[in-house]
Amino acid sequence: MNRAINVILLVILFPTMLISIYVGMDLPITFLKTTGEFLPYKSEIFLGLGLLILLLLLRRTVRRWMGMRIVSQKKKFKWNQEVSRSRKKRIITYLGLEAVAMFSVGYAIYSVSPEAWAPALALIFGVVDSLLFALVGSLKKGFRVGLSSKALIVADREVTLLYFTGLRKVSPHQQSVYFDYVKDLQLSFPIDCIQKNKLEEFYTALEEQMNPDKVYFSWKK
Repeated sequence: MNRAINVILLVILFPTMLISIYVGMDLPITFLKTTGEFLPYKSEIFLGLGLLILLLLLRRTVRRWMGMRIVSQKKKFKWNQEVSRSRKKRIITYLGLEAVAMFSVGYAIYSVSPEAWAPALALIFGVVDSLLFALVGSLKKGFRVGLSSKALIVADREVTLLYFTGLRKVSPHQQSVYFDYVKDLQLSFPIDCIQKNKLEEFYTALEEQMNPDKVYFSWKK
């Protein structure tokens, strides 16, 4: 989800930056026979782009915080542990890089064209959210892996939810644990989310939630 939203954001930001340059520098727009300063509906265009960016960021924000909130309710899970230290460092690093990138783009857009305040403000919202999420997740130990009788949830920089319905095979391979379902569906989550000294405990708890006659575990001898 997080990766998909970042891709969509990039697609939206390219025309946003382009329009900001044309408007801010009053460059000629030949096919419209006008210049950036006199571009029709430019305020509405910037407002629309800002709202679109904000909606995308809000979608990611709601999913992130809901995932953290759910997995923090330890009593609702059969097995629940904080992610490994190395994974936490990576999460915080990536969240910091996201914040820096959004701030840089937002500042650049507004500097070139103050009329582009809406997209810039939406990106600043993303900056604040990423930093706050990193702070709360780190201090409150909110980056966790939770295992219930019906699903596995990994709450870190993005939320990974893996249901057990239709599951046929679970297999760790290199840096991921793969879940193979009926109809050739395959999902995965990074294995470094689990602390190394908790891996065996995790695998045992995972097996206990499933019917061994229906689900094959590749680590079993």
